Amino acid sequence: MLQADIDTKVKFLRGFADKTRIQILDSIKDQEKAVSQIVDDLKGNQSNISQHLACLKGCGLIVGRQEGKYVYYSLRNEQVRKLLMMFNTVFEDVQNDVACCDRHMD
Repeated sequence: MLQADIDTKVKFLRGFADKTRIQILDSIKDQEKAVSQIVDDLKGNQSNISQHLACLKGCGLIVGRQEGKYVYYSLRNEQVRKLLMMFNTVFEDVQNDVACCDRHMD
């Protein structure tokens, strides 16, 4: 595999490497939502949420749709939703081992 391909995969995975971004993905996994709805769901601040939305959009995981003065966000496609479901399935299987992961981090 080319180094550029690996670097691109790492950038893609960064979309999943943050608590707030995971919460956003979970918030919009079943329906699109306006930024204000996502902020309410996460009980966060709009500036912070907007930065994470930009990251998720840049990683290709979500899309935004402008309607008047509001932007509505949703998962990019069904494949992303299935990937989130697969993460949950795998996590259920390995969650006890994940606790040991911190001991092996650089």
